[in-house]
Amino acid sequence: MKNGKVIIFSAPSGSGKSTLVRYLMSKDDSFAFSVSATSRPPRGEERNGVEYFFFTPEEFRSKIENNEFVEYEEVYTDRFYGTLKSQVEKQLETNNIIFDVDVKGGCNLKDFYGDRALFIFVQAPSIEELRNRLTGRGDTTPEEMEKRLAKAEYEMSFAPRADVVIINDRLEKAQEELMLIVNKFINEQ
Repeated sequence: MKNGKVIIFSAPSGSGKSTLVRYLMSKDDSFAFSVSATSRPPRGEERNGVEYFFFTPEEFRSKIENNEFVEYEEVYTDRFYGTLKSQVEKQLETNNIIFDVDVKGGCNLKDFYGDRALFIFVQAPSIEELRNRLTGRGDTTPEEMEKRLAKAEYEMSFAPRADVVIINDRLEKAQEELMLIVNKFINEQ
């Protein structure tokens, strides 16, 4: 049996989950980050194997057929995200692991790992605040923005499935809440 515990972060795009994940990773070096796989192109300075494993949609489908994922989802047409089994199994032998995944992936991971996992759902205080955050990124077209906001409303319906919901209205408050929750979970036997 592998030793590590699983912390799952999920949220609608723009809620601040990746910011909270980076904060947690900077405060506790006992965590390994599960690098997800995706079929989307890299953004900005993203590097293969660091932020994501980047595959073409065809390569991703081949890995699905070969049963290489713990979980995966086609979030938009030809836009896949997933978690490679080989990556997770290796990391859990010696570390706790953090996942930064979409809401369906979060639910699937929680179902798979059960009590060994803490599922944290992060949400912005409102859809309008999500719009502001996505606009501030500068990498979202107006058409993509409307798709993401519509999806965000749907994704927020998954919050009750999480073990914990953190409303990211003030970053410092969300960070403090996160540290208390994670430390309690990690220190439970």
